Amino acid sequence: MEEGEAYKDREGGSDLAGSLVFRLKAKVLEQLDYSEDIDDAQVYEWIDKAIIEFGQQAYFSLGDKIRIREEVFNSLRKLDILQELVDCRGITEIMINGTEGIFIEENGKIRRWEKTFESVEKLEDVVQQIVGKTNRMVNESNPIVDTRLENGSRVNVVLPPVALNGPIVTIRRFPEQAVTMKDLIAYRSIDEETACFLKRLVQAKYNIFISGGTGSGKTTFLNVLSNYIPGDERIITIEDSAELQIKNIPNLVRLETRNANSEGKNAISMRDLIKSALRMRPDRIVVGEVRGGEAVDMVQCLNTGHDGSLSTGHANSSADMISRLEMMILMGIELPLDAVRRQIASGVDIIVHLGRLRDKSRKLLEITEIAGYKDGEIKVNPLFRFCETGEENGKIIGCIEKCGTLLHTDKLIQQGVSY
Repeated sequence: MEEGEAYKDREGGSDLAGSLVFRLKAKVLEQLDYSEDIDDAQVYEWIDKAIIEFGQQAYFSLGDKIRIREEVFNSLRKLDILQELVDCRGITEIMINGTEGIFIEENGKIRRWEKTFESVEKLEDVVQQIVGKTNRMVNESNPIVDTRLENGSRVNVVLPPVALNGPIVTIRRFPEQAVTMKDLIAYRSIDEETACFLKRLVQAKYNIFISGGTGSGKTTFLNVLSNYIPGDERIITIEDSAELQIKNIPNLVRLETRNANSEGKNAISMRDLIKSALRMRPDRIVVGEVRGGEAVDMVQCLNTGHDGSLSTGHANSSADMISRLEMMILMGIELPLDAVRRQIASGVDIIVHLGRLRDKSRKLLEITEIAGYKDGEIKVNPLFRFCETGEENGKIIGCIEKCGTLLHTDKLIQQGVSY
């Protein structure tokens, strides 16, 4: 028998690989005693013995054995075939469309992956393993859940009957090393002048909202701005699913929402956490993303002495972010629109808008100051704007141009920050 004949990769069209992994897994499962605490080293030992036993019947190269060993272990203890993708640093998005296909985003481009789950049941097992580790629950009565992996990757799960083509899992993978402002400058997402301007605003405790579409880099940018917060402050982060990677703050409290239990009770919402955070003596509150009625509590925080707070929201522009804030506040409380706009104009100082351009690059597109409220409208003062100047080798060329001067400099003066 030729080397490697007994083990072929699935993309080569052979079922031998999947069959062998299945048989090895079954053999190891026979030895597992779930009443005992068995460590990974013991599982690897059993896998190695099984491979040696099967190797007496067919020839395996060293490379084959290593691949089989990892596949069996991932199937037993980790995320099965997904583990390979989760461990790959170059992959930023993993999209599982039931058992019909797995798509990945790598270097800004989406392509179909050659491997698939062996059955719907195996995919469902992986889904339950993911949500179970964060004490979440997903089933037919509660078919949608947001959670995270141990490495901080964000996970969204949608199950039947809502998902028609089987369990849908979307994993957003974040860099292992937190992105810094120097990295963003190197990527040409922002320039040094604009970065220095934002640094001064954060240090001077301006309330900043970061807006943008899906995949525009809002969470990454929020992490970057948080690096400018002075290390002697007490920060409280509030998220649906913990993603922020704030590193330089010793006095940091991280809060995460909780879904309702099987009886539909004991849920902890963003609004609950924001209200609780106000009693925890925060210097600043960082809300990962505002999506609904919690915008009421967030804007009230900004108007009650918690300057320097940060948050993000989905919007197509800075103007759209203001409109969305109005809508979300009205979802949470019955107030005249005039009062809502006054609250926003008083609480929010700066909106930073990010975008993902047609060449898949992420750019800072706008920085807008909320200038105040007059004649029933929120007045804005554009400060910086990205201007496209051309295209070269498929890459968009442009620069960030200053288009206005900051009107409200009182916080800079109070904090002794130069402008």
